[in-house]
Amino acid sequence: MKVAILIPCYNEELTIGKVIDDFRREVPESDIYVYDNNSTDKTKMIAKEKGVHVSEERRQGKGNVVRSMFFDIDADYYIMVDGDDTYPAEAVHTLLDPLISGDADMTIGDRLSNGTYEDENKRAFHNFGNTLVKNLINRLYKSNINDIMTGYRGFNKFFVRSFPITSTGFEIETELSIHSLDKRFKIRELPIDYRDRPSGSESKLNTFSDGLKVIRTIFTLFKDYKPLTFFSLWAGFLALLGLVVGSPVVLEFVRYHYIYKVPSAILAVGLVLMAMLSFVCGLILDTVVNNARKQYEVALHQIHDSLKHEEKQVIK
Repeated sequence: MKVAILIPCYNEELTIGKVIDDFRREVPESDIYVYDNNSTDKTKMIAKEKGVHVSEERRQGKGNVVRSMFFDIDADYYIMVDGDDTYPAEAVHTLLDPLISGDADMTIGDRLSNGTYEDENKRAFHNFGNTLVKNLINRLYKSNINDIMTGYRGFNKFFVRSFPITSTGFEIETELSIHSLDKRFKIRELPIDYRDRPSGSESKLNTFSDGLKVIRTIFTLFKDYKPLTFFSLWAGFLALLGLVVGSPVVLEFVRYHYIYKVPSAILAVGLVLMAMLSFVCGLILDTVVNNARKQYEVALHQIHDSLKHEEKQVIK
């Protein structure tokens, strides 16, 4: 059983050494990989001194780093953790156990349900942003995930081999969660204790710009994964506007048998036509997405068979 600890890093010289030591103590049989994302401090040098696998990802952004990790690293189970020493290495066994037993394809280190994130994290709007994203996704996908944006996760090889990463930055966690829900992977959420960054260490997450990217990612993935619902909402909104604009025109015609508010009539007809087009687009794209899901399921079977074949070869 090969376990890989994945640590994406950007300017974490104050904490990377401790993170490596903690995980080496908890899972000494694991392989630890540090991917440096253009750090300007001593992060890479410290990681090399610790004797772990160190690589560089020149394309800026956490999503690009995770994409390279998933491409490059072969293991049976993967633990992804930030290099800022905010997540406890002691919880790694809690995240690994459901993966090893087959109860989960992805495990989530939940910082929010026990209140430690709210107590420890003092950065303005972070708690509000986490709650907003959580509520949006749970409402859209009828799920009950507590921590959508945690950076402490576990994966099995089946999940890693079948996850198409499109995000480039911090929205990668949101994409992981939405993809898992949409493709019906087995998810286990496990409470962990969160601790804030040590003094002198600064978060690379920009509350507003990265928050907007996360919202945009939710919006885009909602359109891509649930086009009928997405375009039906727009169709309903446009139809309602058309009704509001057109009602006085209809009443005027009923009363006078003539239309004096010609611009309003044209606008109302245009809005209703746009509503109909939006709904038809949703129907067409829903068919396309359903066919893509079927193809994805076939691809999953091929990946599953390939992994089974690899296991048999290892046993031999």
